[in-house]
Amino acid sequence: MTWTALETNTHQDHVIAHVIGATPVGHFIWDETAYIVLDIGFIWNIYLDMEMGLVPHRVAISELEADDETKKEFSEVRNVESSPIESVELFENGDERRLLMNCETERLVIETSLSHGWTRIITDNTV
Repeated sequence: MTWTALETNTHQDHVIAHVIGATPVGHFIWDETAYIVLDIGFIWNIYLDMEMGLVPHRVAISELEADDETKKEFSEVRNVESSPIESVELFENGDERRLLMNCETERLVIETSLSHGWTRIITDNTV
């Protein structure tokens, strides 16, 4: 697969600037959106088209259209042993998108497909 660098917009640049130095402590996918739980009390949500937002943890969970048990499960997510984020890169290949989160000791990769409506998160500890 050939990935081409994807230009970021001002909003993406702003969100990325805030997550640099934060440590991912968990992640989950809900309704085609990737949610990265950060140690700074925020959740970084990344949509299919790589638009993104940074929302306080409690607000992000409360806004999910999910039952109380699912919300409770997501509010307690701690499934990543990670290190601080050093850089973030975005790529595209046709209708697929890839966000590469480079941490000190590993990478988290988020891949999406606009036409098929899927999102996946890959942990890569081979850095």
